[in-house]
Amino acid sequence: MHGMSTEPGDVANIAVRARLLGPLELHAGGADRAPTTPKLLQLLAMLLIRPGKTVHVDSLVHELWNDTPPRSVRRTLHTYVHHLRRHLDPGGDGLLVTSPPGYRLDVDPAVVDVAEFQRLHHLGRDLLSDGDNAAAAHAFRTALDLWSGPPLANIHCGPTLAAYTVYLLEHRRNARDLWIEAEIRAGRHREMLGVLRSLATANPFDETLHAQLIRALGLSGRRSDALASYEWLRARLDDELGVEPCAELRELHRELLSEGHPVR
Repeated sequence: MHGMSTEPGDVANIAVRARLLGPLELHAGGADRAPTTPKLLQLLAMLLIRPGKTVHVDSLVHELWNDTPPRSVRRTLHTYVHHLRRHLDPGGDGLLVTSPPGYRLDVDPAVVDVAEFQRLHHLGRDLLSDGDNAAAAHAFRTALDLWSGPPLANIHCGPTLAAYTVYLLEHRRNARDLWIEAEIRAGRHREMLGVLRSLATANPFDETLHAQLIRALGLSGRRSDALASYEWLRARLDDELGVEPCAELRELHRELLSEGHPVR
């Protein structure tokens, strides 16, 4: 079969870039190579979440058909691979290779935007730990700017890809929270108030966001607004979930009520 190599690095020197942080895109040799057929897109996504590594046939079958595979599932999968290979490799670039017991996209993981997002996320965490708050904020903001929408937005996700999108969204949420934290530590609490109010409205039960909003209001000299924000959240949590605010929020509230409150 075409592309029987099992080691990465055999692909001709063509420029490849892939995006998963939004609708899936794959550009190779200056052309958009992403297919439009749903199953081919789903197959391509499975290969792109493990770039340069072999994806087992059983994993592909589970993703594409879950618990209801067609009777001739191996033959059907082989046909999809054949069509995807022709779509990706009109010039015989060898992007999609057979690598028993599965298939592999023969690309460097760095060409996928997820790798750059993770690199910037880790960089931001290191900078924040070192106290370089402004640089950390810039790293997190650059990471978040890589996103153009929900991950794999144009894919009908099976079990594996659905779990992967949850994983990506959790990392995006963590990067957002750390970006806000870095901005506040860098003294940009006033500039973040609009962003925080918008995010807190869109995520009414996200206590981390509300704590950041209350801190930013307190640091901006808006103690009454901070207290009002806390009371609004406390009432909503009680009415709709029957719970009290988390320990961090309760401590912020106590600090706001005390004289010369040191909002951290």
